Amino acid sequence: MEQQAAIKIFEEKKVRTLWDSEKETWYLAIVDVIAALTDSPNPQVYWRVLKKRLKDEGNETVTNCNGLKMQAPDGKMRMTDVADTEQLFRLIQSIPSPKAEPFKLWLAQIASERLDEMQDPELTIDRAMKEYLQLGYSENWINQRLKSIEVRKELTDEWKKRGYKEGVQFATLTDIITKAWSDKTTKEYKQLKGLKKENLRDNMTNTELILNMLAEASAKDISQATNPKNFNQSKKVAKQGGNVAKVARKELEARTGKKVVTAINAKSMLQLKASKKK
Repeated sequence: MEQQAAIKIFEEKKVRTLWDSEKETWYLAIVDVIAALTDSPNPQVYWRVLKKRLKDEGNETVTNCNGLKMQAPDGKMRMTDVADTEQLFRLIQSIPSPKAEPFKLWLAQIASERLDEMQDPELTIDRAMKEYLQLGYSENWINQRLKSIEVRKELTDEWKKRGYKEGVQFATLTDIITKAWSDKTTKEYKQLKGLKKENLRDNMTNTELILNMLAEASAKDISQATNPKNFNQSKKVAKQGGNVAKVARKELEARTGKKVVTAINAKSMLQLKASKKK
């Protein structure tokens, strides 16, 4: 099953989702749904108790729920109980919440939106912008972020053409690019910004995003020009692409006297934005 992970927002609550392109179905993390619907301090425990009760009652909604790997709060991919929209409609009936009806409408909306996006891909960009705006990002930053997604896809498409696999191989090449231009591995970069599960690109400044895009676009262009024959050659290409952006970073830092790679993350950026409004 080809899956696309995404974070959806319901009343400022994040809900992890996976889109199954073969079945044309959304799967949502059940604990995230519970967190969005209830005031439970521990949605995991709430779901564990509810699941046992429903199983004892012979409720097929629970027994038919899937387990899929999703990014956990610690940043690792872990098996997570998920349900499709039809299962969730039934499951919500067992969760007393004043938000139940608004949540059902929201579920129906995201299901409809996905089908619309398959017909008109530009809608995906529009909705991504709206979700970033809801999280408090500036329009300027969002435009850069959406462009970085396009650049990243062009690079990963190039890697796929060469037979490389998502997961370890993509992560290895990405790490080489990041290390080359920023002098930090992806892990070190995230540690600098105090990140765990968060996406590194979502926590970059405009300048960091631009240089990261330059590194990835350069790696893609060099790969297409030199036609690496194997993974080891592609690792060299990844470093060359990163080095292009490193030259730009060094030049900028020399002229401004300021470090480009910083501990600034999305939270601090949004706090600074809010303080300026006051």
